Amino acid sequence: MQPLAEVEAIAGGGLAGDRYYSKTGFYSSRPTDPGAREITLFEAETLDELIAEDGIHLSAVEHRRNVTVRGVHLLGLIGQRFRIGAVLLEGVKDCPPCDHLEQLVGKAVLQPLVNRGGLRARILTSGTLRVGDPVVVETPAYSARP
Repeated sequence: MQPLAEVEAIAGGGLAGDRYYSKTGFYSSRPTDPGAREITLFEAETLDELIAEDGIHLSAVEHRRNVTVRGVHLLGLIGQRFRIGAVLLEGVKDCPPCDHLEQLVGKAVLQPLVNRGGLRARILTSGTLRVGDPVVVETPAYSARP
């Protein structure tokens, strides 16, 4: 995995160049919810907590999620629409840690990442994601009673 300053998000597909967009990811052949592998997100605060609580340094590249955010409770976005920059996303489900991740990084991260492994989301509108783009939760449209 390579850190990028920007990447194209493709609605209904994923991130250009990503292993799951090209269907070559480790779990590509396993069934999951529609859109659940289009983009994955991770909280920077979790990286801080791993160091403080467990003495484990895990870089933003090692956690293997596509986007790292700060100041956003990702699991609160399940079922919600939100934007990163101009790209509209929808939270699908949590992204729990797995044995494969632990084997790849060679660090005992499985247990410390339980319930904080990130978020899987679907991409609803195409566009460019850039480092520093804000995360903004969409406010549900107001609907008057009939």
